[in-house]
Amino acid sequence: MKPIAVLSLIICFVIFPSILYLRTRGPVNPDKLQQQQQDMSRFDSGNLSSKFRVPSGKSRGPVIMPALNNSTLKAELGRSTWKLLHTIMARFPEKPTENEKEALRSYVYLFSRLYPCGECATEFQKILEKYPPQVSSREAASQWMCAIHNIVNKRLKKEQFDCGQIADKYKCGCDDEKNSTTTSLNFP
Repeated sequence: MKPIAVLSLIICFVIFPSILYLRTRGPVNPDKLQQQQQDMSRFDSGNLSSKFRVPSGKSRGPVIMPALNNSTLKAELGRSTWKLLHTIMARFPEKPTENEKEALRSYVYLFSRLYPCGECATEFQKILEKYPPQVSSREAASQWMCAIHNIVNKRLKKEQFDCGQIADKYKCGCDDEKNSTTTSLNFP
């Protein structure tokens, strides 16, 4: 290929689009920049938990996700979900603060809206109407989740789990020190 042809291609496909891109961006809007800086300030040091509250009423509502029709994916998702939920409950503080209780309660309700299997989420919301999350302690949360799991297992004609064994089954091997940042994770 001739050098002039290569130069023409570079101009057409690299330089010209770059110039167009830069010209269309225009000058930086100071108001927009200030808003972006304010939005990012919430990630600065300080008490992050107070800045990330779910607004009242936003955690509850209709299911957002569509049906999941692939039974293999649904089963795999279900197993992973139960592992996650039971482990969260097993790691929940023994004596949670009001903020921690509300965080778990909000998580469960948001989870029921966003679960990737729409029909499963609908069933979960029906269960939550009858049996709302128990968040007074680690034991209460763990036993509540085990009971919910058994309700689902019964509907699916699966074996019931002995809730007296739940604490042993879902120990994650994590550091029990509150808010530890030195925990290492071992992934399979």
